Amino acid sequence: MIPVDTALDHLFALADPLPVEVVPLRAAAGRVLAEPVTAQRTQPPFAASSMDGYALKSIEADLHAQFKVVGESSAGHRWTGTLGAGQAVRIFTGAPVPDGADKVVIQEDVTRTGDLIAITADPGPKGNIRPAGVDFAAGMQMDAARRLTPGDVALLAAMNIAQVPVRRAPVVALMATGDELVQPGEAPGPDQIIASNTFGLAAMLERFGAVARMMPIARDTASSLSTAFELAQGADLIVTIGGASVGDHDLVAHVAAEMGMDQSFYKVAMRPGKPLMAGRLNGTPMVGLPGNPVSAMVCGTVFLQPMLSAMLGLGQAAMPRTSMPLAAPLGQNGPREHYMRAVIEGGTVRDAGAQDSSLLTVLARSNALIVRPPHAPAQDAGTPVDVIPLD
Repeated sequence: MIPVDTALDHLFALADPLPVEVVPLRAAAGRVLAEPVTAQRTQPPFAASSMDGYALKSIEADLHAQFKVVGESSAGHRWTGTLGAGQAVRIFTGAPVPDGADKVVIQEDVTRTGDLIAITADPGPKGNIRPAGVDFAAGMQMDAARRLTPGDVALLAAMNIAQVPVRRAPVVALMATGDELVQPGEAPGPDQIIASNTFGLAAMLERFGAVARMMPIARDTASSLSTAFELAQGADLIVTIGGASVGDHDLVAHVAAEMGMDQSFYKVAMRPGKPLMAGRLNGTPMVGLPGNPVSAMVCGTVFLQPMLSAMLGLGQAAMPRTSMPLAAPLGQNGPREHYMRAVIEGGTVRDAGAQDSSLLTVLARSNALIVRPPHAPAQDAGTPVDVIPLD
């Protein structure tokens, strides 16, 4: 068995960054920006009013001063003249400030009669003008690599970027194996269970930016597994679930080896998830996950998500951890690193219940994993522990 950190190093060696593609801005949210992009214009491109009111010269903006209104400036329709002494221009929020004006007196501080206004309340020192370029200037860059948030997309739009260079979304072929499995909605036989792993992993990986291809369930025969591997061709990553252990019916490693897999490692010193396998199958990265549903999902968090980050050009790093105090005591840990299903509440963390790797109900109510080193001693409430948030 190898440590988790060593297994991650092997997986990163398999996870080559994917090519760059250009997508419309409307399709860029959640994608990973692959190259820096440069603002094509300044924002705002002109000095703009931040309030509805009257544009005038600040030196003349005294209480009770009177002005003649000589025009109007609205959003998209500027007043094209030059403001003279004793003149004002009616202006609206977002409109260009006329030449010669350097202050906007808000309309609540003004009384208007026909084309004449008088300042009837102290206008104060605030100019109520947004200078040109106060947000950004033409030539500013948005750096890569980054996963594009809604705020990023809005900024790209304002930068006049209509086409965005992003990493191609990784295509992950998910292959459940086992005679005991049937798909949700089917009627299981007396010795069968419903396949859950592929659905949970697909949801996890798609949330992280991958495209999940759910393959038909592969039965515990060499011919069925061979067919499934052939159907997975063209994927960027092949993930098998189950069949990676050493039992008489665990044929995944054997069949993959016959089809040309170059194995990187087998077995990791962690719980849950010890029977983990990885390598390349005819050039394509392949990861064999344990069949227990919680084991598969924990390994998806600990290993597959960092692999996808590397493939998307986001760097090679383990899942982020934080330190939190325990809400309740924990007993001594065994010889393997333990990823305990846990719940964060009120700034503390506690285990979510029984840690059996088949209990999906415990996983479903968890929003974190407590990471316990090998042979960690018993720990009292209040002791800080490493935590991987799941939300």
